[in-house]
Amino acid sequence: MSAGMTRDWSALPSVNSLWEATAEPARDFPVLSGEQQADVVIIGAGYTGLSAAHHIAGDGLSPIVLEANRPGWGASGRNGGVITAKFRLSFREIDAAHGRAMAKRMYEIAHESTDMVEELVSEFGITGANLTRTGQVKAAHNETTLKAAIDEANWMTREMGSAEVRILDKNGVREETGSDIFVGGVLNPGSGGIHPLNYLRGLADGIARRGVPIFQESPVVKLRRENGGIVAETPQGAVRAKQAIIATNSYSDLTGATAHMQCTLIPFRSAMVATEQLPRNLAGKLMPTGRTYTETKRMMRWFRMVDNRVIFGGRGAFGKQDSQAAFDALRRAMVGIFPDLADVPLEYKWSGLVAMTLDSVPHIGRIDERTLVSMGYNGAGVATSSLMGRYLAAFVRGEMPDVGLLDIKRMKPIPFYPLREPAVRMVAGWYQFLDAIGQ
Repeated sequence: MSAGMTRDWSALPSVNSLWEATAEPARDFPVLSGEQQADVVIIGAGYTGLSAAHHIAGDGLSPIVLEANRPGWGASGRNGGVITAKFRLSFREIDAAHGRAMAKRMYEIAHESTDMVEELVSEFGITGANLTRTGQVKAAHNETTLKAAIDEANWMTREMGSAEVRILDKNGVREETGSDIFVGGVLNPGSGGIHPLNYLRGLADGIARRGVPIFQESPVVKLRRENGGIVAETPQGAVRAKQAIIATNSYSDLTGATAHMQCTLIPFRSAMVATEQLPRNLAGKLMPTGRTYTETKRMMRWFRMVDNRVIFGGRGAFGKQDSQAAFDALRRAMVGIFPDLADVPLEYKWSGLVAMTLDSVPHIGRIDERTLVSMGYNGAGVATSSLMGRYLAAFVRGEMPDVGLLDIKRMKPIPFYPLREPAVRMVAGWYQFLDAIGQ
């Protein structure tokens, strides 16, 4: 979409998610009208944008947040609510490719990110976020992937000091999950779960109460330079600022003002389903420890128990809208792990876009003297994006924080960008085939 085109923003589809159905009431924010002044204009009211606004305001500067829809409409309100101290690229892979110092720095950033979520929940008193830090189990579906998971865990203990990592045998994973299909697994501490939309709305409400202006249904349709500053134009108004932050992630192509960032990302649709509330005896049998869980297949599935419901998600959905075929595939996978759910109806089905990058890590930094960016969270964005707000504030102050591999200068454009969708389908199809034959 070019900068001069308009669209019907009220026609953007709603999200039929468990989070939307169980969230606390959303605060109603105004639509930008007329002209406003700010030190920093932030495009996107997700975790990145709101955390950045909070930290920038804490420095005594004046941010303004502009959201194309309503806060939480994008990935921040659609995700699975899983908090992990990791990146899609493993620390062992980072060590092999970039050295021990870089691996340790990335390890520090990952753990700082989970602590940041806890810090923000505490600071703003977001009780509805229901934050837990009970850990995550990686459940292995065969002996090969179990060995790989154990080797990785032992390396993490030996080289990164993750002394609390625990190896689980088949019985241990059965006790954790209530499922008999896994051969063993690894329990990683520090990870957890959250109600992602309540977390987002709590941030937005808390930041607004502290005087930070947030405008909804105010898409930035043009971003231009003027008199040594930057102007963000919306259909009904404009913000004049000294600097701008683009925090739109996989939804960067909603307008032409940020669409140029999309060529660095591969949007990958992630789908989720949630059962109706289970009978107490069944709910007590499945995932009784309240942790989050992933499996070791290439087309990774994840699952957790929330309010006596099983939430089950994974990647592999295609297209720009919800896919019934993807939901059906998730249900089959869920019943394969939990046969007791065969006759339990699904009450919610939804999906959202994950922003993948070529090097499997997010990127943050200054793309010119007036514009900063943070995006590309590769499916682990709840914690990382929350932390990136702190680093964006440091960049705004003129500092150069050590962000390791996340440095925007390392970000590479997607080659043959117009072919990205068929390429993703082909790779995902191959992974699904390998998973199906047990490889």
